[in-house]
Amino acid sequence: MTGGAAEEAIWGHPLVARALRIWRRLRRGDRERPWAADALLVAVVLLVFCLPDLRHGSHQAPGDRVDRLPLTMALGLQFALALPLLWRRRRPTAVFAAISAVFVAQWAWNVWLHADIAFFVALYSVARHAPLRRLPWVAAGTAAALGLVAFRVSVVLSPLVALFFLYSAATAAAVLGLALRIGTAYLEALRERAARLEVERDQRSRLAAAAERTRVAREMHDIIGHNLAVIIGLADGGSYAAAVAPEHSREALRLIAGTGRQALDELRRMLGVLREERPQGPEYSPQPGLADLDELCARVRAAGPAVTYRTVGDVDALDRGRQLAVYRIVQEALTNTLKHAGSSTRAQLTVAVEGDGVLVRVEDSGRPPGRAEPGAARPPQGEGQGIAGMRERAALYGGSVTVARRPGGGWVVEALLDRAPLAGAAP
Repeated sequence: MTGGAAEEAIWGHPLVARALRIWRRLRRGDRERPWAADALLVAVVLLVFCLPDLRHGSHQAPGDRVDRLPLTMALGLQFALALPLLWRRRRPTAVFAAISAVFVAQWAWNVWLHADIAFFVALYSVARHAPLRRLPWVAAGTAAALGLVAFRVSVVLSPLVALFFLYSAATAAAVLGLALRIGTAYLEALRERAARLEVERDQRSRLAAAAERTRVAREMHDIIGHNLAVIIGLADGGSYAAAVAPEHSREALRLIAGTGRQALDELRRMLGVLREERPQGPEYSPQPGLADLDELCARVRAAGPAVTYRTVGDVDALDRGRQLAVYRIVQEALTNTLKHAGSSTRAQLTVAVEGDGVLVRVEDSGRPPGRAEPGAARPPQGEGQGIAGMRERAALYGGSVTVARRPGGGWVVEALLDRAPLAGAAP
């Protein structure tokens, strides 16, 4: 039988399990009613150790002129030794001092009592409950008191033997108190650690939930906001062209349907990722990358704006995460161009990989002067969720986003991302 199996068998034994249950009940009762436990301890000391002395009547050592103490003096000494134990938790040092004084006086009179067990109980209580800085003084007082006892019992026992047994008993009492003190402190530390870990776990869960909500809101804004802007632009252009070129309005309706289907597919993919169960059926399409920018520009062109797209450097060498960040930044920038500059603007998109950085630049010419665009919204008065989302995506890769007006009209969006992974960043 291995050590682990033997240990499991011992702890699973019915007698051991019953003893553990009794010990837990006693510990629980001791915590809930400490005064009752101390009163029970005093009663046990009086009944077990004091009654024999009262019955037999031998209270003084042999060789004295008197071997029987008066009953009142015997009772007084026994109660003086036992009763202070009622306060052994709240005032352990004072209780030990009081019992030690009675103990020394008793042995100075050469009186032998079984109730002297209270001295060792008081020593245990000091080690268990008193401040540790008082232990050296208590140890010195214990050594002196037990030295007196060894001297008094030298008539029947060798002083060295007496000191050995007395100091062994005192050491056992002190060590027991310190062991229980350390064990209790260790359990309290474990409870505090468990409570702290539970609080930290709840905080991490809330932070993770908040981060996930932010991520979902950003993805929803990028997907739905862009596609709705394209659909609105196509619908406005189709309604404008319905009176002069009906075939163009049909083409606009076809493009609106295609854009709506694409938005629905992207939305289903994102919601599928959020499900706990693994989706059944066909696999979802991968996240968009730089290869999908041509299609993105084509959709924006279909809504009216003239978009030119060029790349510099080896853009295909970027990892999927950076490609997705670049795609979403371009998507948001072109969406803002379509919303705020209308369908008659011109936009130029540049994605350049230079050294350790990736530069994304989207600039538009703005709305033509004096021309009202049915699909154009009012110019932005501040940073909305779209710009905040672009900044967050760029910050994930150690980059930044700047948005500024062009001198000749329109807006410029520039994003700079680090090409190399950040030191210490998770993959």
